[in-house]
Amino acid sequence: MSDLPRHSPRRQHAGESAVTAITSPEDTTKAVVIYSGGMDSYTVLHRALRADFEVHALSFHYGQRHSRELETARDVCQRLGIAHQVVDIRAIHGLIGNSALTDATQTMPDGDYDADNMAATVVPNRNMILLSLAIGHAVNIGANVCFYGAHGGDHVLYPDCRPEFVERMNDVAAIADFTPVRIAAPYLHASKEEILADGLAMGLDYAQTWTCYLGAERSCGHCGSCRERLAAFAAQGVTDPLVYADAGASD
Repeated sequence: MSDLPRHSPRRQHAGESAVTAITSPEDTTKAVVIYSGGMDSYTVLHRALRADFEVHALSFHYGQRHSRELETARDVCQRLGIAHQVVDIRAIHGLIGNSALTDATQTMPDGDYDADNMAATVVPNRNMILLSLAIGHAVNIGANVCFYGAHGGDHVLYPDCRPEFVERMNDVAAIADFTPVRIAAPYLHASKEEILADGLAMGLDYAQTWTCYLGAERSCGHCGSCRERLAAFAAQGVTDPLVYADAGASD
């Protein structure tokens, strides 16, 4: 049993959208997007593009078990013709390597996406590290907003995807340099299903994403990340365009 605190997505009021506004009157025309290549950050990337930001995408190689998401991110950015850097920070692997996502000797948990089952996938302080680098890049290029894909479904497990974390990182980002930077997480209170619905409304092709925790040729369909993705597609009544190793996983 995990001793991680349980958090639930904020309850919405009638008629309220879980997707928060993506722009602010103080925003510059440039924005940095932390882009992993997964479906959440893929949707955030396109939301930023639709808001007419000049997007500068950052992907990070921090010693994760596979590079499929990074390859997917690179391909998408090339097709879109947007600035993209894959930042190699594998030197820190020894500091944050005690996670099933970064240690190939650990067994990747299967099953539903919840704290009891998926605690092994927590990478220590990952989003603070990545956001710190993204904020520095934003200041360097004259952007004052950084986007990342934290969402309500992650609150139960990942402290660095919760509203309290985003609020405090925003406080720090406002004073860490002479140029304040805003951290935006437009899906902070949204479920995976709501993110997918927003992306489908934009006409996005989710074949251009990678979600599986494993780096095989096909998604496994059984890890917590695959199961959450498949549940979102099922809830929308749409077939996931990815091909799964277990053909029955997508049924």
